[in-house]
Order: sequence, then structure tokens, then C-alpha cells
Amino acid sequence: MPILNVKIAAEKSPELTAQIAATLIELTSRILKKKPEVTAIAIDYVSPDSWIIAGVPLSQQGKSSFYFDIKITDETNTKSEKEQYIREAFSEFARILGNVHEESYIYVQDVRAAAYGYGGLTQEFRYQH
Repeated sequence: MPILNVKIAAEKSPELTAQIAATLIELTSRILKKKPEVTAIAIDYVSPDSWIIAGVPLSQQGKSSFYFDIKITDETNTKSEKEQYIREAFSEFARILGNVHEESYIYVQDVRAAAYGYGGLTQEFRYQH
């Protein structure tokens, strides 16, 4: 039941949105073993003129960038799985967006089961019942 919040330095496009969503669902289910049917993704676009790295807009650098975080229930994935996920996700974004700035970030957040849930139920409650 992860949720992913994605920001992309690019012009908004339904095709790009669909490609990124499909890629993240595939990676999240294959590597982190999360169910696609309870995976939520919110994608926001930021103009490359408004995405600044080292004091210079990406539009002037001729680069693209992204940031996303994913919230998963603590203790459900290993360090190795998270490392593989970050590595493969960066590679896929570089393929999709092209010329990705190294200062593009992925944050896997391990959240406590008693403080995280959906449908009005915590993950701890789901585990116990």
C-alpha cells in the first residue's frame, strides 16, 4: 500500500505521466513486492525554469531532474531491496527523461505500521487482524 509522490522537471504530458506511473508500479511490485492494486502515485510537473540546482535553472543547464518519495511500512523490505529499487528507478528515470542531473533524488520512507494506513485502518491493525 505504498504511496509515491513524484515531481518531474518537464512539461506536463499524459503520455509521460502514463509511462512514469507504469514504470513505478512495475518497479514497486517487482522489487519491493508491493501490490499494484493498492499502490497510489501522485505526479506533479515543475517547469525546468523553476527547478534550480547549484543556483542554476535546469533550463539553462540543458538537463532534466526528478524527485520522488515512497512511503512503505517499516520492516517490510531489506536494505538490499531498497538499494536495488533506488538504483533501478534512477536508471529508468534517466532513460525516460534523458540527460538527468545527478542531483535527482529518491527517498524510501519506512513508516511505522501503527502510524500508517489506508481505508481508515492502520497497517498494524491489518497485520493483527
